[in-house]
Amino acid sequence: MEIFIPAYGTITALEIAQIFINHVFSKYGLPHLKISRDLSTDFHPETDGQTERVNQIIEQYLWITFINKEIPFFTIYGRNPSFDSMHISQDSPAGKSSKKIQSVQQVVKEELEPEIRRFKKYADRNRTVSPGDEVWLASKNINTTRPTKKLPERWLGPFEVLKKIGSHAYHLKLPSQWKYVHPVFHVSLLEPVKQSGTPN
Repeated sequence: MEIFIPAYGTITALEIAQIFINHVFSKYGLPHLKISRDLSTDFHPETDGQTERVNQIIEQYLWITFINKEIPFFTIYGRNPSFDSMHISQDSPAGKSSKKIQSVQQVVKEELEPEIRRFKKYADRNRTVSPGDEVWLASKNINTTRPTKKLPERWLGPFEVLKKIGSHAYHLKLPSQWKYVHPVFHVSLLEPVKQSGTPN
């Protein structure tokens, strides 16, 4: 089993040891470690089979969790954690602390909602399009026939907008050779065509 623990910035050996104590040894015991020194090159995990395999496992783990919409505990153990024995009185210090945290979270959520709306309005201010308009399409989710993926075109098109789908998506007229590409895209992936050429 792999255990993935977030760490921020550069951490010391002492901090790594503390992470192992808090997240590994305390939950799974002290294993007999077989550590070997394998050499690999920077930014080339393919030369290190173990790292490459772990990367595949992380991707699979995150994808399964995303697809199932389940918490990681359920993904690993096949059941939800039990909290039946952890009934906490609202009058206890832990109960009061929990109540305070919930209250603070609610206040933060309410305070952030206007900001989120403001940022969304700012982000979408130049993205108002209508059927018949021409737009550039961000290439980040599109596989192109370019020989290298290192220097992809940032914008494809322009394409004609056929119709609006819901409040944030648009149906584009795509080339016939793109028959495997779904023609509906979120407004955040579109940029109206201007006389100055492709967007930056």
